[in-house]
Amino acid sequence: MPDTRKMITLEVLANTRLSANFTTITLGGPELEQFKPSGEDQTVRLFFPREGQDRLTMPTLSNEAWMAQLLMMPKTRRPWVRNYTIRRARPERGEIDIDFALHGEAPASTWAQHAKPGDPAGIFDMGVTYLPPARASWQLLVGEESAVPAILAILENAPTTLTAEVFLEVPETADIQHDFRTPEGVRVHWLARDRADALPGELALQTVRNAQLPAEPFYTWAAGEAKLPTGLRRHLVNERGIPKADIAFFGYWRHGRSSPG
Repeated sequence: MPDTRKMITLEVLANTRLSANFTTITLGGPELEQFKPSGEDQTVRLFFPREGQDRLTMPTLSNEAWMAQLLMMPKTRRPWVRNYTIRRARPERGEIDIDFALHGEAPASTWAQHAKPGDPAGIFDMGVTYLPPARASWQLLVGEESAVPAILAILENAPTTLTAEVFLEVPETADIQHDFRTPEGVRVHWLARDRADALPGELALQTVRNAQLPAEPFYTWAAGEAKLPTGLRRHLVNERGIPKADIAFFGYWRHGRSSPG
């Protein structure tokens, strides 16, 4: 089946601050007609200019060679590129939202804090990773702030029959979000670190380790700082006897080595 994905150039329509540590960038433009929303944790490569660049230079290739083309660009023209989840899509209005967890001076975080209407950006669809099997009686969804947008998107696009235990860790109590929909069978546990010296993901990992979970077969989707999903998978397999095939885990970043920005 041919790959119909396209490099899509857009612009910032709005920058809406949700809290001290989260902001929503709304993107739109005529080329968004080529984008096909699939819901759930639909991931895109997000392209945005480096500091000092007055325009966005997107790759022209939409196959696997686009990365090589990008790396061959001189840094004076090469954009930044990072993976992000579509938080919400409104095709009827030609808009998509991407939520950013703001972390220090990382490139995407810096860009998101200062992006204003009219600024250029681009996306390239990467598909979804949330693929629950039909045999799962319920689901366990776990993430720290870098995975909060993906998990909230999963919940808002989920069937009304979904049963799930959800653990969402955020930096501060003020970052807890309330403006989202969930099926009746979903319980969301917000976990606020509220400590500047606390490592992202540790609170969520320890909370799930100590949690009383239903005994029926379940599917796990976990993401965030690398120690959270890998530690959770190790716990579920070694201490709870969960089959590895029923666990989807994704390390978005590593503390001290890189940033979710």
